[in-house]
Amino acid sequence: MNLADLRLNYQKGELHEQHVHPDPFAQFATWFKEAQASQLNEPNAMFLSTISSSGRPSGRIVLLKTVDYGFSFFTNYESRKGQDLAFSSQASITFFWGELERQIRIEGHVEKLSVELSTAYFHSRPRESQLGAWVSEQSAKVDSREVLEKRYAELAAQYEGQTIPKPDHWGGYRLVPDYFEFWQGRPSRLHDRVVYDAREKGDWECYRVAP
Repeated sequence: MNLADLRLNYQKGELHEQHVHPDPFAQFATWFKEAQASQLNEPNAMFLSTISSSGRPSGRIVLLKTVDYGFSFFTNYESRKGQDLAFSSQASITFFWGELERQIRIEGHVEKLSVELSTAYFHSRPRESQLGAWVSEQSAKVDSREVLEKRYAELAAQYEGQTIPKPDHWGGYRLVPDYFEFWQGRPSRLHDRVVYDAREKGDWECYRVAP
């Protein structure tokens, strides 16, 4: 297999800056609803990019859980991503829906959600996931899977018939955007890219950029 020969000629849609919604959140909502209607697997999966104190970038998939004036997800605050965000609040998220030949890039700063919001979401999760948040010292070295499974069984017995408290080291973040880019694949690699930029003027400026 020659990797250089792997390519698709995108032709499922088009995107014009004259036709998009003036509010990037509304445009996101439109595309997200279309992704849901297309029955994509986990359309809320997004690639979160952060940077460490040594300047090393890293990325991973997290799940979008709420949208208000930003995009929220939940994780272990002591994980690698949590340590990165403690160093620099600047981050980006990327959605890629290959079946629709679409991508959305969103950049901005990240803030922690309130304890109240994090606690409410924690208790809405399946009980097994609540226990998992206690078991996993995310990103830390672990001797074996058996260690995790033993700890899980111990905690399940400890909290049997009780409400599981939210760990102090677990909660939510919200990425507050100042930049959106909506990408629609087009034939001959002449893709459509429409940007919403608030980094300079504070208001959203919408314009096309070259593919």
